[in-house]
Amino acid sequence: MGLTSRQRSTGNAPPMRSNDDSAPHARDATDESLDHRMEDSQKFLEAERGIEISSAIDVERSRFPHCVVWTPLPCITWFLPFIGHMGITTSEGVIRDFGGPYYVAEDNMTFGSPTKYLQLKMRDRALWDDAVAQGSEEYQKRMHNLCCDNCHSHVAYCLNLMHYDHSSRWNMVKMAWVMLVFGRPVSFAGWLRTYLPFIVMATIITLLALFV
Repeated sequence: MGLTSRQRSTGNAPPMRSNDDSAPHARDATDESLDHRMEDSQKFLEAERGIEISSAIDVERSRFPHCVVWTPLPCITWFLPFIGHMGITTSEGVIRDFGGPYYVAEDNMTFGSPTKYLQLKMRDRALWDDAVAQGSEEYQKRMHNLCCDNCHSHVAYCLNLMHYDHSSRWNMVKMAWVMLVFGRPVSFAGWLRTYLPFIVMATIITLLALFV
């Protein structure tokens, strides 16, 4: 019995390949692309809010990303605990501080490791690091003046360069006030290093005044 032309055509035609096998691969590629876009969007939002992935404080390694840091000055802080030595850090937490005439220390704070810090919002990593670098380079050309142009002035100069908080009026007095009010101790040991000498000296002076 012969086959009709339609039957012969149907019987001899190769089976059509289903697109179901390629569908999972297409979906995987789409999902991966979507994940990348979501990740990029999240990073953008974090940057807009001033949040950085590497912003964690590491006291043991003395890493304080985008912070103002503070440490006591020998003898002076014993009697005036609100006066100390100040520095500013890079986005990665490396400390830069104006430690003396024509000298800006790097990653080794002049009067010892910080006892207080204040982490600031960083809108732009490159802008922050450029301002710290330029400010430090400028202060390497300056004579240190304890009353007029000191470590606090160096930090204020860097903040003015980056126009921090939409302001270019940062100065040594404002920096001292901000650190006194908002500065956080790095640890309980840091708090003791800051205030214990003052408490001891105040106690001794009080006892001498009462009984001598």
